[in-house]
Amino acid sequence: MDVSKQTKIILASFILVTFFLIISLYFNNFQNSSSPLVSSEEDEIRILFGILTRPDHYERRNFLRLIYGTQSVVVKAKIDLKFVFCNLTKEEQRVLIALEIMLHNDIIILNCQENMDKGKTYTYFSSLPDMLKDEFDSVNPPYHYVVKADDDAYFRLPNLVDKLRPLPRQDLYFGFVVPCYSMDPFENYMAGFGYLVSWDIVEWIKDSDIPKKHFVGPEDKLFGEWLKEGGRAKNRYDAKWSMYDYPEAPTGCTHEFWPNTIAIHHLKTRERWIRTLEYFNVTQNLKPSKSYHIP
Repeated sequence: MDVSKQTKIILASFILVTFFLIISLYFNNFQNSSSPLVSSEEDEIRILFGILTRPDHYERRNFLRLIYGTQSVVVKAKIDLKFVFCNLTKEEQRVLIALEIMLHNDIIILNCQENMDKGKTYTYFSSLPDMLKDEFDSVNPPYHYVVKADDDAYFRLPNLVDKLRPLPRQDLYFGFVVPCYSMDPFENYMAGFGYLVSWDIVEWIKDSDIPKKHFVGPEDKLFGEWLKEGGRAKNRYDAKWSMYDYPEAPTGCTHEFWPNTIAIHHLKTRERWIRTLEYFNVTQNLKPSKSYHIP
């Protein structure tokens, strides 16, 4: 084969390889530009889930850590569960709760005396902006929603997140509206076993004079009155009947268990907790092992 013919073959081969490389790069770029966006902070829901309890309730906190710690991971959601109570008053508390914090880092201690209707709810919400300012310096807001929940309520966190995804992240008030027969979230206020507000309302509670003047009394009722007087919470969502009291005894605030449950209230005995957990089959992901046998 003469040199000129060999050169032409090499040149043609080079042009063909280059052509296929260009085509390959083009389709790779097209596929990358068409693929779904990676989850970012903008589409991640951030929730501070505060359970109001008392310092001496060690067993209840450890039980709830077990209950919530084994729930399914929620995609595109960050849920920080915290136990909230007032100042410590005993040496035992100072030692044992310090150990809890060292191990779990899930406790908020408010600057107040433990109480039912003397401002604990106000102190909880109004303390958060300053408390979290340094910790979340580069994240604004630190959370989209803040929950206030009782320690005898059980929340199904994936279902809660699913309900929140299409809802506004501003001026939102979400829960179980009182009285039980009402389906109008603007009629009254949300029941205290569990409700949430968006972060802008948390900041408003801190800065407004309205809560400061009136925080002693039935706290969840007062909470609703603050919002009404301040013209806040224009976005409201009544989560009935995904939130309800334990089914027994039957009342106007309850019904039988539902798969789509967000929260169940009045779980005041171990037996009620066990029946609830069995209904939702919370141990279904237990892996078989030769190390144990659970019939």
